[in-house]
Amino acid sequence: MASERAETALLPVVQKDGEDDDRKATSAMTKRGAYAAVSYMASAVLLLMFNKAALSSYKFPCVNVITLFQIICSCTLLYALRHWKIISFTVNDAEGVGFGRSTILVPYKTLVQTLPLAISYLLYMLVTMESVRGINVPMYTTLRRTTVVFTMIAEYVLTGQTHSSFIVASVGMIILGAIVAGAGDLSFDIYAYGVVFLANISTAVYLASIARIGKSSGLNIFGLMWCNGVICGPFLLLWITIKGDIETTLNFSYIFSFGFLFVMLLSCIMAFSINYYVFLNTTLNSALTQTVCGNLKDVFTVGIGWFLFGGLPYDFLNVVGQSLGFLGSCVYAYCKLNGK
Repeated sequence: MASERAETALLPVVQKDGEDDDRKATSAMTKRGAYAAVSYMASAVLLLMFNKAALSSYKFPCVNVITLFQIICSCTLLYALRHWKIISFTVNDAEGVGFGRSTILVPYKTLVQTLPLAISYLLYMLVTMESVRGINVPMYTTLRRTTVVFTMIAEYVLTGQTHSSFIVASVGMIILGAIVAGAGDLSFDIYAYGVVFLANISTAVYLASIARIGKSSGLNIFGLMWCNGVICGPFLLLWITIKGDIETTLNFSYIFSFGFLFVMLLSCIMAFSINYYVFLNTTLNSALTQTVCGNLKDVFTVGIGWFLFGGLPYDFLNVVGQSLGFLGSCVYAYCKLNGK
């Protein structure tokens, strides 16, 4: 347990005083950074499969209720680990300085500092659910993949980070692949497009804010996850109450089914895992790397989903676009691994 606590104190969410404050976008990815990226993609694919089982196989109608359960389980686990002194919530926190006197385990001032991060995350969750309505899947995928451009802009505005021409070219290839994949169905709905781009902006701001707010607040990965849950949980509970999702959930026919509860448990475990690796990957690598990993994850998800669930019609442009996006992601990974 002592060794686990020592490792927690070294989680690289913020830098210690005296370290170089300039983040070099062209620096080579470390082995730990590569592990974080791969772990995120694996967790994301598994989470999607479990959510797919709950929403499709059991036909559970309330997506936001699943998200609330995931937040509650995450906060419960973090609270227990913090109470047992297995983890801390700050980088240089030996005994949780000043935290023991607070019912929320962090100072209220620190909680306020993390508000932009939590609000962008909450906005991302709610807007993403709305963005699926009124737009077909190929076009939705195309528009969502433009998040990499928004992320590059957000990184530059918030942290002043720039990228090499190789990285920019690989991102351009990803965008081209997304355009080709959705070229077969370029329907236009100004509201749907606007909502998707709002989701892209909130995603970019959320990812670009992780390292910056982590540093200014003094929180490590677990501390940022805790503040996210404490802030987002009540807002999400109010939202699902207004929508009537609580009553719908209580009347759900499989609410006490062992199979459904087991799938929900696995979904909550993987949600905790993916949140941790999002923070770790963004911190060790960059917000842009996290976004590209999300695009690469989508390629594997499409393949696994087609193999497990079927029902995906063949489309030549979609296949070419997916291949271009995959190639662009591979070029990006090569550039990061070799410091291009």
